[in-house]
Amino acid sequence: MIRTKHQTDSRKMLGRLRAVMAEESAGQERLDRITTLIAEEMDCEVCSVYLFRDSETLELCATEGLNPDSVHKTRMRMGEGLVGRVARTGKTMNTADAPSAHGFRFMPETGEEVFSSFLGLPIQRLGEKLGVLVVQSKTARAFSDVEVEALEVVAMVLAEMAELGAFVGDESALKALHTKPVLIRGATAQEGAAEGHVWLHEPRVVITDPFADDPHRELERLREAVEHLRVSVDQMLTGVRGGDAEQMQVLEAYRMFANSKGWMRRMEEDIARGLSAEAAVEKEQSTARARMAQVKDQYLRERLHDLDDLSNRLLRILTGQGSQTGAEMPADPVLVARNIGPAELLDYGRSLKGVVLEEGSVGSHAAIVARALAIPLVIHAERINTEALNGDHIMVDGNQGFVHLRPDDTVVAAFRDKMAMQAEAVERYASIRDKPARSLDGRVISLQMNAGLMADLPSLTGSGAEGVGLFRTELQFLVRSQMPKRGELSALYARVLDAALGKRVVFRTLDIGSDKVLPYMKPNDEPNPAMGWRAIRVGLDKPGVMRMQLQALLRAAAGRPLSVMFPFIAQFEEFTAGCTEVNKALERERILGHALPERLDIGAMLETPSLAFAPDKFFEEVGFLSIGGNDLKQFFFAADRENERVRRRYDTLNVSFLTFLENIVTRCQAHNTPLSFCGEDAGRPLEAICLAAIGIDTFSMRPASIGPVKHMIRSVDLAAIRDVIHDARARGVQTVRPLVEAYLHSEVWK
Repeated sequence: MIRTKHQTDSRKMLGRLRAVMAEESAGQERLDRITTLIAEEMDCEVCSVYLFRDSETLELCATEGLNPDSVHKTRMRMGEGLVGRVARTGKTMNTADAPSAHGFRFMPETGEEVFSSFLGLPIQRLGEKLGVLVVQSKTARAFSDVEVEALEVVAMVLAEMAELGAFVGDESALKALHTKPVLIRGATAQEGAAEGHVWLHEPRVVITDPFADDPHRELERLREAVEHLRVSVDQMLTGVRGGDAEQMQVLEAYRMFANSKGWMRRMEEDIARGLSAEAAVEKEQSTARARMAQVKDQYLRERLHDLDDLSNRLLRILTGQGSQTGAEMPADPVLVARNIGPAELLDYGRSLKGVVLEEGSVGSHAAIVARALAIPLVIHAERINTEALNGDHIMVDGNQGFVHLRPDDTVVAAFRDKMAMQAEAVERYASIRDKPARSLDGRVISLQMNAGLMADLPSLTGSGAEGVGLFRTELQFLVRSQMPKRGELSALYARVLDAALGKRVVFRTLDIGSDKVLPYMKPNDEPNPAMGWRAIRVGLDKPGVMRMQLQALLRAAAGRPLSVMFPFIAQFEEFTAGCTEVNKALERERILGHALPERLDIGAMLETPSLAFAPDKFFEEVGFLSIGGNDLKQFFFAADRENERVRRRYDTLNVSFLTFLENIVTRCQAHNTPLSFCGEDAGRPLEAICLAAIGIDTFSMRPASIGPVKHMIRSVDLAAIRDVIHDARARGVQTVRPLVEAYLHSEVWK
């Protein structure tokens, strides 16, 4: 590659920057020297570095040219002024007339009013915003593309330095950065509390030297690593040729990016400007992640995610920092990852104390598996992958969605007190395990458990559940790379029935689509998949899989009673179409001479408001109904349960929702249709007693919730709770929650 004069100038600036970093000096002195150096090299009067003090506040941390007394005093909010605008958008801003630019904010303490030109660049690493680098001059001029590119490289180096703790003083960099307690607020995907030590699913690559000693050698290293990457992608492609078409498409996209001349050219240019091969790759990766945060189109986001994944692979080739780091998994691991698939999570199994994800969703495959394994799961935990190191002490509050990383003694004591109280409660619940959930006014409520794995079945005895109200059959499909065979499913379902020891198990047929896409199933690009082609709709349109599963269930029963439930039934004809498939499967088994179930109950999940208004004939013919509370609530309130901004606004104990549920109870009672409630709210004691008070007699929940719910039911008069609900409705209140809580405080918890 021919090196231009501008690239030589860039390398010269990076060389001086490296010399400053090598000096023995405190963090502030080092940062001051850097701003002076950049101002000199850029021939500007001003260079300033703003770093985030917290997630919303920027602080002027060093400057050459502005009033030095304003350092560590001048602060601004995200989006405030031109600097805040660069921080918020993550985009470079270049203007010859800053005071006239939209959003300009005059800060008199800095003395910046005499400077006309402004160039601001985000300091960010892999999508994490760290601060803003600014140069200014009195001369009204827009900075050239070459100058902008040179400062982009400098901003990249500053991001690495900040990440390595180079500005925090003379302590060991990573030690200084990773010893402070951190509280991260995420979202609950599986309740529970856990204490342990961090185990990183994919330990992040640490770049200890972003500078190029020998650009020619760095170019050779990059080209060798890219060739290694291309060969590995080709090998993956060879492995699936003639197989799954979707995997082929994904890997073809990988190969396209791996062979992208533009991607390679940009990294080569950054090396020529003075970056090491690793830093050049990460600079491109940071750019891709910044773009990913701006893109709304799902297809483009997936393509940028492909590029991000390739960059990770390339960094691991360059650094040798693979997932096998030599670190030993702690005895009490809490898994920390950006995201994780269901098969990978199952590989860890019950050895995990908890899981914390930067991404994820409450309905994701990982969340489904975490619930099946009863492992606390917090999602949307921003920066956890950046903040955490293997072995860090961590406490996970899955009930509140909080993560305490390297907690101080006060937090540890409070958290352990809370866990001790929960352990005492578990002991109390064990004493009533074999007793009925009978309320003070004589109502007996049936409490059953949800399951999806063979490993869940021992909880039938331990929790005191009366049966399995929901067995999720999709997990066996989600964790495989190809469709399971009928014989495999039949053997599994038979083991489930054997382990239940005669207690009822309700098998829900395959519930896929929406956020549960099979690895070997062609995904549909739908604008609103939660209301799209999913569950029974897929089964009826592609009946081959449904027939295979129904045959497996019938053979597993081997003459025993069998209960099968169709998911996401929205209208009567969908239920009758499903029953037709059952009858076809029964007839086939009869012809083959296989034993038929002693009794066959066919039910439906009521997850859409439309089914509540189905004809009377539906309620007469359906064997049983199970209210799928999670989906039903989101459709009733038109509030996406994946959207944290809206889903928490709507209460299950809202009078309108309870009135709607009461109408369903009335219709089921009129036709002697057995009714149950399944969902997160079934396992919450306050919600459960209110639902029982309006007439629901059966609940299905995670095993750990059965004790608390049974204890609450045995402590209350459900008729009195019903009166409180009816009184609240008469008074026109929006939710019965405060009135029921007040009643409990006065009559039960007094």
